[in-house]
Amino acid sequence: VESSESVVRYDSLCFSLNNPMNQPPNGTNRPQYPSDAEQLRQLQEAQEIRRLKQEAQQLQTANRDRALGWMRNSIILLVGALEILLAIRFLLRISLANLDNTFASFIMNLSAPFVTPFSTLFISPTNADATRIFDLNILVAMAIYGLLGGLAIALVHYFQGPDATRR
Repeated sequence: VESSESVVRYDSLCFSLNNPMNQPPNGTNRPQYPSDAEQLRQLQEAQEIRRLKQEAQQLQTANRDRALGWMRNSIILLVGALEILLAIRFLLRISLANLDNTFASFIMNLSAPFVTPFSTLFISPTNADATRIFDLNILVAMAIYGLLGGLAIALVHYFQGPDATRR
């Protein structure tokens, strides 16, 4: 004798097996749509792939920024050193330094190639006995080299991209 509960279970099982909506297509045992676990796994894989791509892009951007930052710092260092060298030359010229001194001759010889393009630009004014020379050409050279250094730094910022200042 069957209980009414087991009959209901048997009937519902037969209904679910005979219902065409519950049957897989083409008689296979796989469901038509992926299971929730499969969908979750696919979603996690897609998120992981997206995260890895973002990390790779961030790494590439960081490497580029590091290289451009190194270039910017190198330009600042070199132009700053040149400006200091030319400022020392200017001070030696205006203060009646003995050019036979080792330090003074070293500074004059080291800075000569950087002042040569501007050496005949202006006639340098002197005092009454022509001992102190106010070398305006050195000041022009300092201004030009400073502007060129600023232009080089602006180009590095341009190559770094528009959001480089936000980092």
